[in-house]
Order: sequence, then structure tokens, then C-alpha cells
Amino acid sequence: MRIVAGRHRGRVLQTPPGLDTRPTSDRAREALFSILESGRPAVRGARFLDLFAGTGAVGLEAVSRGAAEALLVDRGKPALAALRANVARLREEQRVRVLAADATRLGRAPHPFDLVFLDPPYRSGLALPALASALAGGWIAPEARVILEVAAGETFAPPAGLQVESERRYGAARLVFLGCGDGQG
Repeated sequence: MRIVAGRHRGRVLQTPPGLDTRPTSDRAREALFSILESGRPAVRGARFLDLFAGTGAVGLEAVSRGAAEALLVDRGKPALAALRANVARLREEQRVRVLAADATRLGRAPHPFDLVFLDPPYRSGLALPALASALAGGWIAPEARVILEVAAGETFAPPAGLQVESERRYGAARLVFLGCGDGQG
């Protein structure tokens, strides 16, 4: 697992031991950021939220590509240890924070985020509760872009307030791009 592009390009990331974490592939991350960098809001200068962060590869990739800040959220002890190690390894303590929390029970946001990435365990049923929690807690900015990674064949219907803009498949993964359907995050 490595950073694909930007100022930390090629830097290797620590992964948690075991099979509980399934990092987003380099290919899917490269495609994700190609899409994000050609749209609005832009990655550069954005506030990036990475839910079910695992290794933190996606949020750290965002910072490497110019995001102003990233918040990496996970609740598993091995994932949290890897997240903290990766932030320290890249010396990004000023722009990246790690939050030990359940993504389905976030509470109030410190501020809304421009780009939100969720990568819950495949077929876990956690995507909808996490999105509902993020919407209710003010984590998603009104003009935000939300990206959900699910298994290629997994069904997903967005909660009220979000609409599917597009979908892309990368091997066993499918990226679902969502926007705020009513202009309210």
C-alpha cells in the first residue's frame, strides 16, 4: 500500500495486521482522484473526511494531492494504530487528525467537509447508517461530493438528501459518487 501521487508519491503505508482491513486498491484510488480532480469541489484546499479509514490511504492521498485537511475515522484498534503510524510517517500531524469513533454514530461535526469518502466493510449494511449519521450531524457541506466504495454487486440506495451522480466499477469494487440532492448537507 502506497501513496499514488502528489507530494508523498510512492511513500509506503503501514497496514493493520489480519484480514479485517481491505484497503482501496491503487487502481481505484488513482481513478477516484482523477475524477475528483476534474470536478467540484476540487481536492486542492478541500476538507476531506475518510470514514472507515482503515490504513488512511484515501485521506492521506487527498492530503498528498493538496487537500487542506483530512479527518480519518475508524474504531478498530489495529486500524487506529496504523492510521496514527501513517500520519506520523508522512509528518502530516498538522493537516491530518485521527478520530476513534463509530462512523454510524458520529455526533456533531467540528465543521462540514467538502469531500467525504466511505469504505465500510463490503455487504455490512453500514453505509446507510453512516451516511445518515453524517448528514444529521452536519459533517457533509451543502456542495459536498460524497464517494462510497461498495462491492461491485452490492445494492445501494442513497438516503434522503443525497443523490447518485455516477458509478464506476474497478474489479471487485464499485465507487458510487453522490451529491447533495436538495443543496443541503
